[in-house]
Amino acid sequence: MTRASSPPTDPVTAPVQRAYDRYGRQADKWQAGYTARGGKVFCGAGCFQCCNMPIRVSLAEALITARAIGGAQAEAVEAHARAALQNARTAKDDAQYVQRHRQEVGFCPLLDRETGACTQYEARPTRCRDTFSAFPAHYCAEGTWEAMSNREKREYHREVARTPGTDGEWHFIAPLEHLSEPVWVAASKSMQAQWGLEVWGDFWLLTTLAADAGFMARVERSDARGAWQVASGRGLAHRELLQIE
Repeated sequence: MTRASSPPTDPVTAPVQRAYDRYGRQADKWQAGYTARGGKVFCGAGCFQCCNMPIRVSLAEALITARAIGGAQAEAVEAHARAALQNARTAKDDAQYVQRHRQEVGFCPLLDRETGACTQYEARPTRCRDTFSAFPAHYCAEGTWEAMSNREKREYHREVARTPGTDGEWHFIAPLEHLSEPVWVAASKSMQAQWGLEVWGDFWLLTTLAADAGFMARVERSDARGAWQVASGRGLAHRELLQIE
C-alpha cells in the first residue's frame, strides 16, 4: 500500500481545521460562562473513560488524523478498524455493536493508557472534541449504567434533569455538542466542493483508508464505486462503517 500525499494546503481539510479552531474558542467561552454560573465540567487531562466509544467522522477529518500518524500508530489504527469491522459483521443490533466495541474492541490505539492522554490531541476528530460530561468520569465508563440498580437509575435521571447544560436525559453537556455542528457542515461542504461526493464512517476505518493513495485517487475523481472497490479489496468495506455518497 502507498500512502496518500500530504499537500501543505489542502482545500478539503483547511475548512475543517478552521472550524476546529472556531469551535475551540466558542467552547472555551461557553465553559467560562458555565463555570461562572456554578456549573462544572468534569473532563480533563487524564480522563479517558469515553475513549472506547465507536465514533463516526468525515473523511475530511480522518485525513487530518492520517497525516499526523504513521508507522506503529497507523498499524494499530488499522488493527482497531478491522476489529470494529468484525464486530459490525456479527453484532445483532446497534446496542450490541456499541457494547462490544467498548468491551472487546476497546480503547482507541491513539490513547496513552499510562497517562490518559491522547497522543494526537491536535488531530483528534469532532466527536472527541465536543464530548463533555457534567458528571464525574465514572458515569462515562463502560458498564456503569448496566451495574446501577433501578433506584440508582431513577436518581441518576433526577440529577441529570436538575443539572444545567444537559439535555435532561443524559449527563453529557448538550450545548457543547451543538456548538460543533458547523464542523460537520464545513466537512460536508468541503468534500462536496472538492470531490463531488461525501465519505463518512468509522473513525479508525476512514483514517486507515485516508492513507491509501489508491482509495484517495478514486475519491478525488468522484469515483464512488471505485473507492468502494479499493476498500473492499482491502477487507475494509462495510455499509454501516463506510458510506460514500
